Amino acid sequence: MTLSTIGMAASEIAGLVRSKQVSAVEVVQEHLAFAASHDSELHSFIDITDEAALSAARVVDEKIARGEDPGSLAGVPIALKDNLVTRGQATTCASQILKGWKPPYDATVVEKVREAGAVALGKTNLDEFAMGSSTENSSFGPTRNPYDLQRVPGGSSGGSAAAVAAKLSPLALGSDTGGSIRQPAALCGIVGVKPTYGLVSRYGLIAFASSLDQIGPFARSVKDSALLLQVIAGHDPKDSTSLESPAPDLLAGIERGVEGLRIGVIEELIDGVAPKVGEALLEAANSLGAQGAKIEHVSVPAVKYGLSAYYLIAPAEASSNLARYDGVRYGLRVEGQDMNETYVKSRTKGFGAEVKRRIMLGTFALSSGYYDAYYGKAQRVRTMIINSFQSAYNHFDVLLSPTTPTTAFELGAKVSDPLSMYLSDICTIPTNLAGHPAMSLPYGQGENDMPIGVQVLAPALGEVNMFRVARALELGAPVISRKLFWE
Repeated sequence: MTLSTIGMAASEIAGLVRSKQVSAVEVVQEHLAFAASHDSELHSFIDITDEAALSAARVVDEKIARGEDPGSLAGVPIALKDNLVTRGQATTCASQILKGWKPPYDATVVEKVREAGAVALGKTNLDEFAMGSSTENSSFGPTRNPYDLQRVPGGSSGGSAAAVAAKLSPLALGSDTGGSIRQPAALCGIVGVKPTYGLVSRYGLIAFASSLDQIGPFARSVKDSALLLQVIAGHDPKDSTSLESPAPDLLAGIERGVEGLRIGVIEELIDGVAPKVGEALLEAANSLGAQGAKIEHVSVPAVKYGLSAYYLIAPAEASSNLARYDGVRYGLRVEGQDMNETYVKSRTKGFGAEVKRRIMLGTFALSSGYYDAYYGKAQRVRTMIINSFQSAYNHFDVLLSPTTPTTAFELGAKVSDPLSMYLSDICTIPTNLAGHPAMSLPYGQGENDMPIGVQVLAPALGEVNMFRVARALELGAPVISRKLFWE
């Protein structure tokens, strides 16, 4: 192959494959070789599935040879977070408790990207059961930031974010429960999207907190993220929380600009962020103002309670969801003298420290005598947050905030301080509680020249305007000058 597709946009790769300028097999072979050369240092993948990827690429080429439509993502490599089930392929959630488990079915999003012609390269690393903000909680070891191997990529979808940022894959899928797509996207200098709750099917996503989890795309551009979201969005009867809404046409109006749009900068989410992060946000707002948007600061007072409410609601749901891992039905089993001892030994060995911490927090919040004081009160705060956002959206089309309070921190810096780690998601959590869409895109550099992310938030099913604003920001965003670790 004379034309290299490493670092190329997903839409461009698909166009070249459809026009037979390059074959899907050639594209996939190149990306597999590139990942093999570089991922030993990065550790973005848990498992790279060469044979399955090449087999899927051949199917795409055969469709094209027969004159059939190969799909909008024809031949485009994609990385899958390892909490998305894949039939016959190990799916671990980066946990020992699922050691050896091979699901009998595919997640709906996995089916959809395959039908669109994308080719899965393998499964990416994550914080165990998606519980974390640095991808240091994986039982397979940490993933590293592709701009500085001594720093974290964010989490919990750090493997997916790092793979896309390092150009091992043009696209990836992750999950976002409290910021697990947007936060690593910000720290790795790429685009990450959390859609409206219910817009993308959760069928086949191994649950952390069912009322908060959403699957979304990672890409290196706003347009590629829109292309992937269009593929995975839409109603799924296998998911009871799936919206009846069809997949939105995000690309049709993405270049319309922001003339006349009302954009609010959330005051409460600027307080306490690193100076350069705050400066980048204001520069982004000024850029949109120069393009014709109406920019004002807005108070969304209830967001300051988001972190407290989240760390009652999410662990409570996790406590319920993770009760199924008992060493009996599937996964790791450690024999005890009786069934209760088998349960205890299997869970003790199978779960890591952070997962155990959250299960215990959640079990306590749901326990008799404490339910109303903790879980019930947190749900009332959640309603306050929804109402607070609604009040803001009565006056603004979209909102802006930092994605993270700081740039990527060093590996190990926050492992022994859970509260400090939890604060990494303070800007992203409120959107999950509200069920609204939000996305992060890179906008400049901060401490140690590491990427800064700006977050664009929208009301439920407001993705069209959200992508318009993100695209306008992208066009004027400073280019990240720091080189990737392999450059």
